[in-house]
Amino acid sequence: MIAPADLDHCREAIRHGSLSFHAASRLLPARVRDPALALYAFCRLADDEVDLKAEKVEAVLRLRDRLDAVYAGQPQNAAPDRAFAAIVEDFQMPRALPDALLEGLAWDAEGRRYDTLSDVRSYSARVASAVGAMMCVLMGVRDADALARACDLGVAMQLTNIARDVGEDALENRIYLPLDWLDEAGMDVEDFLASPKPTKALRKMVKRLVMEANRLYMRSEAGVGALPRGCRPGIYAARFIYAGIGGQLTAMGYDSISARARTSKAQKIGWLGQSMLLTAAGLVMPRSPVLYAKPLPEVQFLVSAAARSTTATSRSDTLISVLATLEARRQAQRERLTGRRTGLT
Repeated sequence: MIAPADLDHCREAIRHGSLSFHAASRLLPARVRDPALALYAFCRLADDEVDLKAEKVEAVLRLRDRLDAVYAGQPQNAAPDRAFAAIVEDFQMPRALPDALLEGLAWDAEGRRYDTLSDVRSYSARVASAVGAMMCVLMGVRDADALARACDLGVAMQLTNIARDVGEDALENRIYLPLDWLDEAGMDVEDFLASPKPTKALRKMVKRLVMEANRLYMRSEAGVGALPRGCRPGIYAARFIYAGIGGQLTAMGYDSISARARTSKAQKIGWLGQSMLLTAAGLVMPRSPVLYAKPLPEVQFLVSAAARSTTATSRSDTLISVLATLEARRQAQRERLTGRRTGLT
């Protein structure tokens, strides 16, 4: 069980760091809400460690070590680590799921860019769908079809985030738009990053992302009915709140350069109410055949991992490879620093 003081710490971290999830989580039953808050706190910590730190390579390798300690039953002396270790033990969380998140963050540390929409979905699977699959584990859901729809929701949310943050990412010299879209539009990546502008071509790309996210939001709804009844309003709420960001982008003409799309408190309250109504209606509606649609190829590994109730999963070859690359980069940096110090003495 998660220690009450650790849970309080996690709850505060999410209340300040993830407003959309905090709003949606209020509709979850306590038995799921409390571990979910702890899960999101650990994931938020992981994301911030890489996103906000200058030494991103070092941050990813520290997270690897923290995750190793959690699965060894010896978490670091920090509330999110202790709480996540309790989750791993209580729910038999497959290691492949947080490892997928770690791999996505490692890709960020590499400064990886993505050639195609499929590549963007692969990234989204790691940094968002992995969390959705872990949420299913907390709910006791191991059904492959329900997991596939949860992963649809995760990819949709991340595509929405990418669409919203194009301008902010460009200021940090980051781009998550598929590079082949820029090629089609005759846009040079480096020129765009040096001076991002909401051109017609750029707004068209943002629209394509929003439309793809909307398609996946619609598919994800079929899986909500396969979740425990008490969990359905919270997941519906997350779906509508995040899709609402896409709605704001649409209202802004898909210009995510000039301003950031935001939703209001009143809108969130409205979506929470809509979630309650849909849950009630779902009790008498037949199950949608969309539930049984094949998983996106990019999330199949998550569905397979979450369907197995074992934590003893070895790291994937792709994660091992990217971590080795980061280790080599860290070692090279240390050698350069040592050489500079030697030259000064």
